[in-house]
Amino acid sequence: MPEWLYEAGIGEARAALVDDGTIVEAIVERDGLRLGTVAPARLVDLIPGNMGRIALAGGEALLTRIPPGVTQGATLTVEIVREVIPEAGRPKLARARATEAAPAPGPDLLARITATGVPVRHCLAHQPDALEAAGWSETLEEAITGEIVFPLGALRLSPTPAMTLFDVDGPAPIEPLALAAARSVALAIRRHGIGGSIGIDFPTLAGKAPRQAVAETIDAHLPPPFERTAVNGFGFLQIVRPRPRASLPELLRADPAGTAARAALRRIEREPPGAPLGHRLPAPVIAWLTARPALLAELARRTGVVHRLEIA
Repeated sequence: MPEWLYEAGIGEARAALVDDGTIVEAIVERDGLRLGTVAPARLVDLIPGNMGRIALAGGEALLTRIPPGVTQGATLTVEIVREVIPEAGRPKLARARATEAAPAPGPDLLARITATGVPVRHCLAHQPDALEAAGWSETLEEAITGEIVFPLGALRLSPTPAMTLFDVDGPAPIEPLALAAARSVALAIRRHGIGGSIGIDFPTLAGKAPRQAVAETIDAHLPPPFERTAVNGFGFLQIVRPRPRASLPELLRADPAGTAARAALRRIEREPPGAPLGHRLPAPVIAWLTARPALLAELARRTGVVHRLEIA
């Protein structure tokens, strides 16, 4: 029976939808403007196209349509309709729309997974590591490296500013490879929470029937809503899905030191009593943690001891 595994970690919350011992969806939530948040904001700058940059508690956002009569410097109530999307060099601001609703926080990760109706199991540090048993580290490794192995071949996942790309690689025969890849891509899109424009470069398939079979395999394994093209003569298929927040690869790759630091905090928190209190970590990870003493204080509170960080 499917269930959500939920972990209130230090510096992030984690959840995995697990079915038959396999992670179907993996989600990491960090601090920031949360989807569905309704809050007061101030219009900071005007942007051509009746848009504007707004400031609100927790950061800045792009107001997609300025209501009539609202001028620069004015305050208004907005709802976050898309979270920040990290990109190299220029992160995409959260998007907001004006609203008359009462201010309220958007649902957090626990509230979101609870609302699915699937049972939620809270995982604690002193318990056996259920997330790891389901393949948590392997899923994060996929997101960070982009390397996804499946029977008959492998995928290379590459987030870009324009779209997320999947490249299919494997030996002949081509048709079984393409069908297996289509299933693997569909499962990976769901597992990593990938939205927006997605391109898949399959091996070139001769004939309409094999291309249609690949497209139907995507349809069978990728839950709606989404739109897609047919597989063209060069083996390329495009999918468009809603993109309310960053995918797991985008989130983890945007801050490598922070990602490694949070993983270290998780590992240290799970160590049994009496384990060594000194921990050798890379210098960038130690610098990231040192700049966030509240996280180290929370680690000490949860474990009951003060830990020493040493440069590896």
